[in-house]
Amino acid sequence: MFKKILFLFFGLIAICKSYAQSTNPIRDSLSVAMEQLAYHPDSIDLCLKKAGWNIQLQQWQYAQETYDRVLKRDPDNIAALYYRAYVNEKQGRYSFARMDYNNLLKIIPGNFEAQLGLALLNQKDHHYTEAMEQINRLVEQYPDSAVAYAARAGIECERNMFELAEYDYAEAVKRDAGNTDYILNRADLLIRLNRKQEARKELDRLVALGIPRNSLNEYYKKVRK
Repeated sequence: MFKKILFLFFGLIAICKSYAQSTNPIRDSLSVAMEQLAYHPDSIDLCLKKAGWNIQLQQWQYAQETYDRVLKRDPDNIAALYYRAYVNEKQGRYSFARMDYNNLLKIIPGNFEAQLGLALLNQKDHHYTEAMEQINRLVEQYPDSAVAYAARAGIECERNMFELAEYDYAEAVKRDAGNTDYILNRADLLIRLNRKQEARKELDRLVALGIPRNSLNEYYKKVRK
């Protein structure tokens, strides 16, 4: 259920971004949700829809206030806790975001998305030891997850642990062979590590997957040096 909510939410993001700004269907949808809420102020589903549109419009405060309303009525609402954590993080309210993730993990212990969000939050908030412990634990718990390996690689990159990051991106690619972002990140790390022959193979793989070669020219120049 929770994963379905996430899938629908992020699918909605992709669809909305494809519309021209002038048509602004997001604001139209928000207006409809607000009108419906005026008649059904206690509807949690409508509140969640409204908050989702607020997020689309980057109206973080409005989204937070709506999630506050939901959680006041339903303290264990999984979607509201998860997205309020996200909204709190966007507002720089890291301690509040951390509480939401921790409360979510009390309800659904071991949840992948909540653990990942908490690890990335701690990295952003300079809680480096906690972040690394949490992302390591996530990889151990979900050894088949490309996302977990890629997330750890991203943290390692931020700490200039390039060899470890390259290994983790390689593991991510093994689990999601068509993910061009992972392949490109690995190629970039291989260049940094002066492993240019391997980097070129990764660039060629990207071309084979349909990435225009001219968009990779800067990387190809680096492997020829």
